[in-house]
Amino acid sequence: MLKYIIFLFSPLIGFSQSIDDGHQLLWEISGNGLEKNAYLFGSFHNNDRRVFNLSDSTYIALNNVDAVVLETDIFGLFEELDVREGFIRVKYDKDGNPYTASKRASSTVYGDEDGMPQFLDAYFQQYCYNAGKKFHPLETIDSQLNFFDNAEPSSNEMRYESLFVTREDILETYLKGDIYDIDEMLRLSLSLSEGFYESLIIERNYGMSARLDSLLKADQSIFCAVGAGHLAGNEGMISLLQKKGYKVRKVLATYGEDVSLDKLEVKNQKTFLYENDSIGFQVAFPGKPAIVEDDFWGEVNFKLIYRDFGQGNTYSVEIYDRNDDASLLELADVFIASPSESPYRKIKLDNGGEAYEGLSDSYPEGLFWTRIIMAQDYFLVLKSYGGNKFMNSNRAQRFFNKVWLN
Repeated sequence: MLKYIIFLFSPLIGFSQSIDDGHQLLWEISGNGLEKNAYLFGSFHNNDRRVFNLSDSTYIALNNVDAVVLETDIFGLFEELDVREGFIRVKYDKDGNPYTASKRASSTVYGDEDGMPQFLDAYFQQYCYNAGKKFHPLETIDSQLNFFDNAEPSSNEMRYESLFVTREDILETYLKGDIYDIDEMLRLSLSLSEGFYESLIIERNYGMSARLDSLLKADQSIFCAVGAGHLAGNEGMISLLQKKGYKVRKVLATYGEDVSLDKLEVKNQKTFLYENDSIGFQVAFPGKPAIVEDDFWGEVNFKLIYRDFGQGNTYSVEIYDRNDDASLLELADVFIASPSESPYRKIKLDNGGEAYEGLSDSYPEGLFWTRIIMAQDYFLVLKSYGGNKFMNSNRAQRFFNKVWLN
């Protein structure tokens, strides 16, 4: 996929604030029979920390709506999409403790390990679920995947002028909040083949605007984030919503010297607690995990999985029936494929129980940390992995310690 493509109030009172009048990423939607105002936000599919310098106005809008709307259900890709790029190579010290051969940040599809855990759109979805809000996609996952599978232009159609616009150029323009320059840059960069801009941007603008229109009529306040390249122009989503009868006005980007209450409340939504009373365990994930139920893992009952798409980290819990008398050690020997240089080991848990933990190397995960714990009728296989920096940290163990048996 092309690296440069963008996928696509109440005033603050009580402290000093600055206003960026040129920032055009947040728009208020009203009128046309709406009882509650909604918001349209121009996003950027990247985890660069600069992208997350959101205005206080954006936090106010995000925190005070009923539902979050994105281009697609990003979390629906947890089961199949690993966005890490490259492989992790591990060395071992004299005691067999593993460490990666490089502490350099690993690259991902949406940035690298030095950025935020999620890319911006996925962060909005993470916040949505953690805060207990409703979520709606504008497009199905299949429609997006099918589009990009079929829309990639061939290299022999590349136009000379398109080579002068890079993803970094668009990012710098995005940070200025100029959606009209972004539109012009996309028109140029997507001139790789005739009709590519129209199919990637314009045609989808019509479909997403129609879907958003139907959601707006459902009497719910909405924060809708789409790629910033979908906003401007005569056939951009702002214009298309206006043609449907809505009033769409720019919301000033405000930045206070102190942290606003809305910003604090949004940033405090860091955890999604999954509880299963029938089995008797709890897991604290960074966000809402996908629940996978099939027989791909043999006797596994089900699997919980969560991914940080920005940094490329994965956290999962597999739940199996204890249908024989296998000991914890025997289970570890089956489920922890340790390299000979670093065998798995027994550890003591904070609750006084025991577990086995070690580094595994198997398909399709590659290198990953594994911990096996035993419940009365079940056993749990915990897995976590990421890039160089992740594997050089204790983040896998910190996640494992957030799995509790009742």
